[in-house]
Amino acid sequence: MYRAQKTTMQDKFSCHFEDPLCFNKIEKAIYANMQDVESGRELVFLCIGTDRATGDCLGPLVGSRLKSLSPSTAVYGTLETPVHATNLQETLDEIFALYAQPFVIAVDACLGNANRIGYINVRRGSLKPGTALNKTLPAVGDFHVSAVVNVGGFFEHMVLQNTRLFIVSKMADIIAKGLYLARVKFVSSQLSRELDGEPVEG
Repeated sequence: MYRAQKTTMQDKFSCHFEDPLCFNKIEKAIYANMQDVESGRELVFLCIGTDRATGDCLGPLVGSRLKSLSPSTAVYGTLETPVHATNLQETLDEIFALYAQPFVIAVDACLGNANRIGYINVRRGSLKPGTALNKTLPAVGDFHVSAVVNVGGFFEHMVLQNTRLFIVSKMADIIAKGLYLARVKFVSSQLSRELDGEPVEG
C-alpha cells in the first residue's frame, strides 16, 4: 500500500473502473509499457499487499487471479502466499536470484484523494510500497499498476480495514485480466517477430 504521487502526464495513464471501456484502456496501457522490455528479460509480476485488510488485498487478489489465468506466468504475491512489508526484500532477493534480468511489473493498492477512489493507474517507473503507512521499503517495478482504494492522509490503518471489498475486487479483476491479455499479446508479438527474422526486444 502506498500513497499516490504526482507524475508527468506522459508517464501515466488512469481510468475509473466503472468506465465501460476501462478494461480495454488498461490492457492497452499495460501492453504499451511492455514494449520497454529489452531482449533476454523475463516478465515477472510482483503483486504487493496482504489478505488481512480489505484495503490492502488488491495485490494478492490480482496475483491469484493472474496465476489462475496463466499458471506458468512468473507471479509473486497471491492470497495463499502474499508479499508484504515483512517479506518484500526476501521476495526481491528470490526474484533476482532466479532471473538474470527480470522486468518487474509491480501491482499495489494506494490511498489518494476522495475524487480519485476507483481509479486504476498504469505508470512508468517503480512504486514505493508502504508509504501510506510510513514504512520504508525498497522501490519496486520497471513499471507499475495501482488502484486507489480509499482516502489517504489520516488513520490509514483504520481506513484500510474499512475499505469496501466490492470496489477492490472489481479493480483487481480488471487489472488481472488486463495483465493477462497484455502478456499474451506481447508474447505472441515476440514469437511473430522471431518467425519473421526480426530483432526481438523481449
